[in-house]
Amino acid sequence: MPDTQVERTNFDLTAALEDAEARFAEANPTSAGLYEQACRAMPGGNTRTVLYYPPFPVSLARGDGCYVEDADGHRYADFVVEQTAGIYGHSEPAIQRAISSALAQGITLGGPTPREGRLAEIMCERFPSLDMVRFTNSGTEANLMALSAARAFTGRTGILAFEGSYHGSVLSFGAYGNRMNVPFEWVMGRYNDMEGTRELIEEHRDSLAAIIIEPMTGSGGCIPAEREFLQMLRDAADEHGILLQFDEVMTSRLGPGGLQKEHGITPDMTSFGKYIGGGLTFGAFGGKAEVMSRFDPREAGHFGHAGTFNNNVLTMQAAIAGMSEVFTEQAAVEINAEGDLLRQRLNGAIEARNLPVQVTGCGSMMMFHPTADELTGPADTDAAPKEARALFHLEMMARAHYVSRRGMMVLSLPMGPDEFDGLTAAFEDILDTYGALF
Repeated sequence: MPDTQVERTNFDLTAALEDAEARFAEANPTSAGLYEQACRAMPGGNTRTVLYYPPFPVSLARGDGCYVEDADGHRYADFVVEQTAGIYGHSEPAIQRAISSALAQGITLGGPTPREGRLAEIMCERFPSLDMVRFTNSGTEANLMALSAARAFTGRTGILAFEGSYHGSVLSFGAYGNRMNVPFEWVMGRYNDMEGTRELIEEHRDSLAAIIIEPMTGSGGCIPAEREFLQMLRDAADEHGILLQFDEVMTSRLGPGGLQKEHGITPDMTSFGKYIGGGLTFGAFGGKAEVMSRFDPREAGHFGHAGTFNNNVLTMQAAIAGMSEVFTEQAAVEINAEGDLLRQRLNGAIEARNLPVQVTGCGSMMMFHPTADELTGPADTDAAPKEARALFHLEMMARAHYVSRRGMMVLSLPMGPDEFDGLTAAFEDILDTYGALF
């Protein structure tokens, strides 16, 4: 890519972003052409909104280990990690063996296999809230099923969610808007607002079926929930017969048993997705037997739950291999300790330069925020200038580091000191070059 060391300290933020976009477009002509071609058959040339960014997204051609390469031949250290789903990297041998073995035995068998029972056992052993579990094809599906189950189980219709949160493409209350949301009866609280949320629960106690929360926001800024806040939700839910649901689609990777185990707070229901499928399509929801037993088809009046690929053999076998052989409990401890150290290094670089930016997060998930304001929840992130996030994103890519547009940076298991040093060096160079603009 073009030289990134040009002095641009006299630019304002808008001019700096325009310059970065021009250099990006010049460096990626093949991706530009592929994007134009894709626009002929897909609106915006895209089928996942989160992956779009102007002037156009790079088209990725291949990946290996913790690196990806685009259609123009640029190689990046991959800190997007497929929005947390790519924890195993792009060429983990155990995952590849599992998929090859499953392929050799038939792909869509049309009935139960031993695989789903084994994966269910692994998950129930690992996550404290799971007495029983069922599988879906995405975290969005998992959240829809869990919330629908809560409504059916309690006979109530209301759902408490939090401003700026994201629980799937039709359960979105932040940057992606809510015009496509499912028409549940939503009550909106503020993340980490103890008193305000307690009052909301009290006000709607007779109509709330469930409270849904990420114990650390993912797309909503990598902002951890305070333990006291989660405990208040647990206590209030118990008092009023409301089901507490943790969305651990992302955060279940932040400890051997997810953040629920780290906090010692057990929800009634938990949703999963992302990495557990070994990089393949996956979702799951589960929880206390009292609720999950209502899905037992042997019982009269059971809850229905269909889905052609819920138990697809490729995902089941990849997930078993990943959770039992690779992402062990010890591996979970180690990768999250590495993430904590990396986040400390990045914030140390910010403090040394006295700049109004910060990196939030927990363990192996973190996010860059171009603001020094206190961030207590996802709604607080809206004030940060979008141009600063965009500039950070393109300049990290110019320095061969693939991060998300919103500034999210995630670790994968193949990463080591070289990748962490490289990210830190790129981060510091951006601070030195553009810090005056943030």
